[in-house]
Amino acid sequence: MTSPLAVAVFASGEGTTLDALAEQAAGGHVPVRIVLVLSDRASAPVLERARRRGLPTTVLALRGAVPETWADEASRRLRSAGASLVVLAGFLSVLPPEFVRRWEGRIINLHPALLPKFGGKGMYGDHVHAAVLAAGETESGATVHLVTEDLDAGPILIQQRVPVEPDDTPERLRHRVQTAERVALFSVLERFAGGQLPLPYRGPPGRPPSRGTDPSVGPGRSA
Repeated sequence: MTSPLAVAVFASGEGTTLDALAEQAAGGHVPVRIVLVLSDRASAPVLERARRRGLPTTVLALRGAVPETWADEASRRLRSAGASLVVLAGFLSVLPPEFVRRWEGRIINLHPALLPKFGGKGMYGDHVHAAVLAAGETESGATVHLVTEDLDAGPILIQQRVPVEPDDTPERLRHRVQTAERVALFSVLERFAGGQLPLPYRGPPGRPPSRGTDPSVGPGRSA
């Protein structure tokens, strides 16, 4: 039997992904245990969602914080909770490099597009979906990638694709992409929990990570 993976979820917004993950974990469908929910915003609805489920929460504002001090405190709270992996699920602040270095190979991000397209500064939420539609793309999707010091540029673990429909709006596209995000995230978490992806994760052995590759199934996109 796979041991539950101790996961900390960092989020800034509504917390719908947290809700979906907590639901799957409680039902035994995804082998994770959410040990901490951290937000950079005291008013974020994700905190109330977490509390209703009895999940431990904490607030640690990044705006105006000294990066090294924030990294120290965030690391202390993660260690106290016993977290093995950090999942960024709608976390809108850019993590300090000091923190990323300390947790190298143990932070993953869920991005609502097919990276390397539509990533980087300002690319979050409906901004991403609006950009996809403005570019005339015929498909979009979700990416789970390892977090590095370069924004949205870490090794890709898995991608899930969805079609862009002719009458799509950012909101309509968002709903389909959110479904794809959860499928991708749950798949990656199962692989970390089962040991197919080691922690810390350094990329596929013997070669540098390549974009669009799920290292557990070989080259190419995995859906």
